[in-house]
Amino acid sequence: MQRHILTPLALGLALAFSGAASAETVLRASHQFPGGQGDVRDEMVQLMADKVAEADVDLKIEVYPGQSLFKAREQWAALSRGRLDITALPLDYASGRHPEFSATLMPGLVRNHEHAQRLNDSEFMGMIKEVIREGGARVLADAWLAGGFASTENCITSPESVDGQTFRAAGPAFEQMLETAGASIASMPSSEIYTALQTGVLDAANTSSMSFVSYRIYEQVECLTEPGEHALWFMYEPILISEQVWQELNEEQQQALTEAAQAAEEFFAAEAAGLDQQMVDVFRENGVEVVSMSEEDYNAWLEIAKQSSYQNFAENVPNGQALIDAALAVE
Repeated sequence: MQRHILTPLALGLALAFSGAASAETVLRASHQFPGGQGDVRDEMVQLMADKVAEADVDLKIEVYPGQSLFKAREQWAALSRGRLDITALPLDYASGRHPEFSATLMPGLVRNHEHAQRLNDSEFMGMIKEVIREGGARVLADAWLAGGFASTENCITSPESVDGQTFRAAGPAFEQMLETAGASIASMPSSEIYTALQTGVLDAANTSSMSFVSYRIYEQVECLTEPGEHALWFMYEPILISEQVWQELNEEQQQALTEAAQAAEEFFAAEAAGLDQQMVDVFRENGVEVVSMSEEDYNAWLEIAKQSSYQNFAENVPNGQALIDAALAVE
């Protein structure tokens, strides 16, 4: 067998090339939302990737949108175990493992976009982020999205208007409230709503304003209830990094990632309120009726939520009442 002997110069070049090739750390970022189609959550992650590349700290983020790397419900487990590096995740999707996360999709707990911004630095979010850290991840960027109701049957306003309909509600707290009002529940990620409506598995759905547009739900429904002045539905959808992965980065890389995440968060905050009007415009352009809840409707829903999801959360979730109280303390 012929053996190839490298000269000292060739060996040095080979080692140098190998060192250069292996110096860059590549992080994989996964999310369920459509890529390159104007979804602000995808744009947040892409912005982070661009900012990290500009920092020139031998760090690269590869973005995998549209569940191309992990399915929506698989991302938290993969992240917490270090199999996935970064994700943009509706946090309540992980409430089966950490029931405290349902507080981030509790009916009426967040009143508007300004209130959501104040919550980010509150004791309430400090408690949530501690659970995230204990679960093996950390928050890079905060994001709250408002949402609404859409139905193939009728406009959803008062609690009586959901009676008999099969709903997708996004998380346990909304499911409990809707069931108490007479709806049936089918659980699924937002990426599956369109097909479920199309095939009759669902009659109606809750989801974020951005998902209503990105997943083209306007093609399948007759009426949309916008967030308006009485937004019942707000969901926390942060960008997270695996704690194990974070600890493996050097100080320069952590700093670059932190600064990139801050830029992404500021970008999102500037866009968030406009997403609701964008949804209204798109649905109206596609012939869907758009309505708003009255204050009376909102209060009726909140009363049902307090008797169902709030009570269940306080009684059955570790620190449940403390979490609710901490959120309600933020004006």
